[in-house]
Amino acid sequence: MTWPHLHLMLNHVPVLGAVFGFLLLAYGVWRKNETLQRAALWSFAIVALAAVPVYLTGEPAEEAVEHLAGTGTQMIEAHQEAALVSLIAIELLGVVALATLWLARGPWMRRAMNATLAIAFATVGLMAWTANLGGQIRRPELRQAATGQQQGEADEGDHEDGRP
Repeated sequence: MTWPHLHLMLNHVPVLGAVFGFLLLAYGVWRKNETLQRAALWSFAIVALAAVPVYLTGEPAEEAVEHLAGTGTQMIEAHQEAALVSLIAIELLGVVALATLWLARGPWMRRAMNATLAIAFATVGLMAWTANLGGQIRRPELRQAATGQQQGEADEGDHEDGRP
């Protein structure tokens, strides 16, 4: 198994886990169901742990693919920067979730859940942004969609006859 393969396998866990936890927490808050809220908080803590190996496999994955033709090196840098921001956000969410589990009681519980829900919403957005940038590294059709370039238009320097 290569680093890019491992990175691609693992990277779905924090992205989808953050979405799942957010939806579960939102539903739990709406239904005022403490069991669902606690389950969502635990899911955030687990997802925060899972995000660490995803981030750590990113650099070796970059080294393995950066020299390949068609790899968007600018996209690698953008993805790398976004990944750090997302990592910080998901780790903050995990810490806030654990603090809410252990410290929030009584009248503070609702405020703590709402604050966690807001942080989770922002984290889901950051994770989606990072995942989108990561997909553009080796997927030119995603790059075209992101830049508004029409399908069939050649990228700069991507002509069949080799001319720039």
